[in-house]
Amino acid sequence: MTSILRFLDRLGLQWPIIQAPMAGVSTPRMAAAVSQAGGLGSLAIGAGTVAQARQAIDDTRALTDKPFNVNVFCHAPAVRDARREAAWLAHLAPLFAELGAAVPVALDEIYPTFLGDEAAFELLLELRPAVVSFHFGLPTQQQIAALRQAGIYTLATATSVREAILIEQAGVDAIVAQGVEAGGHRGVFDPQAPDERHSTSVLLRLLAGRTALPLIAAGGIMDGPGIRAALDLGAVAAQLGTAFVLCPESAANAGYRAKLQSERAASTRLTGALSGRLARGIVNRYIEYAEAPGGPPPADYPVAYDAAKRLNALASQHGNSEFAAHWAGQGAPLAREMKAAQLVAALAREMAA
Repeated sequence: MTSILRFLDRLGLQWPIIQAPMAGVSTPRMAAAVSQAGGLGSLAIGAGTVAQARQAIDDTRALTDKPFNVNVFCHAPAVRDARREAAWLAHLAPLFAELGAAVPVALDEIYPTFLGDEAAFELLLELRPAVVSFHFGLPTQQQIAALRQAGIYTLATATSVREAILIEQAGVDAIVAQGVEAGGHRGVFDPQAPDERHSTSVLLRLLAGRTALPLIAAGGIMDGPGIRAALDLGAVAAQLGTAFVLCPESAANAGYRAKLQSERAASTRLTGALSGRLARGIVNRYIEYAEAPGGPPPADYPVAYDAAKRLNALASQHGNSEFAAHWAGQGAPLAREMKAAQLVAALAREMAA
């Protein structure tokens, strides 16, 4: 309990509840509402420009003076392979034809990495959000030290003991222990390395005996009892993503919300077919088609995502959401529709019951 209170006091939080940074879903309104309610709201800036990141941080600060988290993607730049990308486009050609469109001539690397992005780094040093978190890897130790020297508390995602050790050695303040149940992208540092796919509970217990850093549980946690269980297993807080998707402050569209409230929410899958990296989402026609036996491997992340997003844009014009990335964790059927502040209050009540 002492470690939990120390963590809450360090960040000025009332509750050990963190709203996960979800690119395309998180908004300034959501982050501010969660932070105002005593949790830690989060923004995901990895899918946008530096100008968009500045605007999102400014917009959040206009709504709350409480601390919030800003998340960046630290993936290695895409390995461009013309043959692999052409094969992937050829595999998807029938879907483009079905939607009345020509196959793209080429694909783009749509999400820049924070690694080497000096403008994004300087923005964080200038604006100094209370918390900055890293996903898919780590920036340089010098950058981590500079952020901490600026008074910023740092987090990094680990899916294994090895990654947790690297995080601790790099000087990061705390570890987000992401289990295989989690929705969205797995935060693995090296997608080609072996992945044990530990559950959240197993990963927490493995890390509790191997690192002195505070642990934040992530993956499959949807309610107060889930948070309490994570704390009992050694976490100082829990990070919830899917639980917040149905909040009105979320940017999830009507199709996403409908899927999450339907029976299909019970069927999620880890797939690399959408983005080129393993991520858990609600199974749809695109995933089933793209993963059909005999198909080629997808283009590298985030190049493959460009193809999926183009198909989804075409399908959306016809009210078809079967090509969208509806990221969701295994606890998706437990999602509740309520305002973000109300959800934080409900989670706190359930946790204390």
